[in-house]
Amino acid sequence: MERREPLAPLPAEALYRRCDSTAFKFKDTSELEDLPESIGQGRALEAIRFGIGIRRRGFNLYLMGPAGTGKFTTIRDILTKRAAADPTPDEWCYVNSFKHPDTPRVLRLRPGLGVHLRGDMDRLLESLRAAIPAAFETENYRARKQAIEQEVKAKQEKELESLQQDAGKNGVALLRLPAGLAFAPSRGGEVLSPDEFEQLPESERKKFQATVATFEERLQNVMRKLQKCEQEGREKLHELNHSVASFAVSHLIDEVRKRYSDVTEIVSYLDDVEKDVIQHVDEFLGPQEHPLAAMMGISLPGEAKGSSFFRRYRVNVIVEHDGPQGAPVVFEDNPTYQNLMGSVEYMAQLGALTTDFNLIRAGALHRANGGYLVLDAHKLLLQPYAWEALKRCLESSQIRIESLGQMLSLVATVSLNPEPIPLDVKVILLGERLLFYLLNAYDPEMGDLFKVAADFEEDMDLGADTNLQYARLLAGIAREESLLPFDAGAVGRVIEQSARLAGDSRKVLLRRRVLGDLLHEADYRARERKRPAVSAEHVQQAIDAQVRRSDRIRERSQELVVQGTVLIDTEGAKVGQVNGLSVVDLGGFAFGHPSRITARVRMGKGEVIDIEREVELSGPIHSKGVLILSGFLAGRYAVDQPLSLSATLVFEQSYAAVEGDSASSAELYALLSALSGVPIKQSLAVTGSVNQRGEIQAIGGVNEKIEGFFDLCKARGLSGAQGVIIPATNVRHLMLRQDVVDAVRASQFRIYAVETIDQGIAILTGVSAGEPDASGNFPEGSVNQKVEARLVDFASKRLAAGQQKPAALEP
Repeated sequence: MERREPLAPLPAEALYRRCDSTAFKFKDTSELEDLPESIGQGRALEAIRFGIGIRRRGFNLYLMGPAGTGKFTTIRDILTKRAAADPTPDEWCYVNSFKHPDTPRVLRLRPGLGVHLRGDMDRLLESLRAAIPAAFETENYRARKQAIEQEVKAKQEKELESLQQDAGKNGVALLRLPAGLAFAPSRGGEVLSPDEFEQLPESERKKFQATVATFEERLQNVMRKLQKCEQEGREKLHELNHSVASFAVSHLIDEVRKRYSDVTEIVSYLDDVEKDVIQHVDEFLGPQEHPLAAMMGISLPGEAKGSSFFRRYRVNVIVEHDGPQGAPVVFEDNPTYQNLMGSVEYMAQLGALTTDFNLIRAGALHRANGGYLVLDAHKLLLQPYAWEALKRCLESSQIRIESLGQMLSLVATVSLNPEPIPLDVKVILLGERLLFYLLNAYDPEMGDLFKVAADFEEDMDLGADTNLQYARLLAGIAREESLLPFDAGAVGRVIEQSARLAGDSRKVLLRRRVLGDLLHEADYRARERKRPAVSAEHVQQAIDAQVRRSDRIRERSQELVVQGTVLIDTEGAKVGQVNGLSVVDLGGFAFGHPSRITARVRMGKGEVIDIEREVELSGPIHSKGVLILSGFLAGRYAVDQPLSLSATLVFEQSYAAVEGDSASSAELYALLSALSGVPIKQSLAVTGSVNQRGEIQAIGGVNEKIEGFFDLCKARGLSGAQGVIIPATNVRHLMLRQDVVDAVRASQFRIYAVETIDQGIAILTGVSAGEPDASGNFPEGSVNQKVEARLVDFASKRLAAGQQKPAALEP
């Protein structure tokens, strides 16, 4: 059988991929131009251009990806350029509906026209308030009014005089008293006193009473004629006032009407204004007392008395676009129901809440109408009823302002019902991928309204061209944030750190927020030392400081191991014991943490018991990894016989939940050691998952795991025999700290990359795993041969125990 050479550890050059900053042709980033668009986001940019370009219902966009990938910056830059070339949308105004005041009328006007109309109406109102009283104070009006009043008075006097003369001829006097008209007996033109009337003969008294009754009937007819005269006088006076008001109003409104003769909606509105002004001309002749103020006996200033009435002639421009601006781009940071849909406000007057069309306020949808609205999906969904309201507007293509309290019947205050506004807007949501998938799964309207998804990458491939593009990206961030320029060495160091953060030596991170934080801190370090540019030294200081601020728990964890409180061996050899590696993530800072994994075996029914799972400290992925171990053992060693094994696995001194399958290879090594009796070197730690074929699979956090075990070994003293075994597929992800790389170069620490369990067990034990020959037999003394022999022994003993019959019981 061919003997294989032991697997060699990785060279130092494989542990860190350096960026050759000497290849850069610039001195610092001030010499570089900004990128025209986001790099590494070709797929997302194609989706954005398509989503913005297509003007069809439902083709709104959802930009998905982790926070900090540049979604906001990218869409802001694209929309700013695109919107500037788009036509400026119309303006929207609310005016009074004189027939139905509770339903304000909406006017759609071309850009700038609404603002001009508002100014013209304000000036028109001022002119009317001055011109109408002046028209009613002219000598001509007074003379005509006096003639009408005298004519009415003359007719009334004539009727009364005729009645008075007839009554006098019949011995009855017509008296004009403060309480009204009355009849009294008279003789010789003199009114008789009550005593004199009582001294008259009874016949005369009865005659007088009969005569008075006749004249009282005539008086009623006369009073009706007098009222008719008054009514005719009022009608003539109304016609006079209407004529004077029309003369004073019409030429002023005609001047405004001529300016907007080509806008039918404004002309129609001005016609209604003219009719209403003439109908309520008395309001212009003097300040009217507020009804509540009159009832309560309160005196209000003259302006306050009349201002509430004249609000009906104002123009409420809720969306204005005065001048060439292009399409609007609205970023609504607080997408509440009212901030999206608009609202109707109220004002307090004498303890009562009142409202009118002037108190209608626009929402983000109004301001973005004809353009683009950008929202954070998570914030939107957190606001009650905001998501449903947005969908309703997009489905109906109109904005209807409705009070949330009124919609939910929470308030009884009478509100307005403004006419809806047609909606034409492109909505862009920014959010996480999971949120997008959940909305598509549970909200059937999501797929109809947001048909375009732009998926942002978190990283991109490294290369000669991409290095320069990345440098331009850093230059743009530095310029935008007013940072010092970064020299070539600093750019190279940022690229290296970005590759580590990306978890792949051949990729760089595209999360602008993370990069921005690092650049800001490096800039601070350079300014602190009064340097004109940021160098690699300042970038490294920033990286070290970030780790230092978050490193307390890692230090305490390592201290417990060094002190012996947590049992981890870094020298010697033990059977059924191996050092596994896990990662602790503390929200932005992760570090590796070694754990002791032990295995115990005995004869049984083929069960591999995960103690963590039994006590419910194991997650489903970890439990799956342990179950895979049974498949590996049965498939390799117990094909023709039952797997008569009972094994227990445990993470020693673990008091929290265990999740992930990155320790499954370590658990299998512990099992193989326990079965074979071959001890495992405690100077080595292991990470990697395994499948049923014994192949080692990639895991995450490989850099942190290696560094975590290295720090422990360094604290106890590097011996040259310590090291870590990782999956071969994780080699491309290595971007280790400089001190780890230096230790490997000096042969003080070793890192092995394995592809199979056989390679790993050979390194851990120093004993060949052994490959089967043509007959399927493993070499004598190999680990696999010892494991197989132990399992065969278990199976034989179990079979023998099953064939023995129990002794008969004595009577």
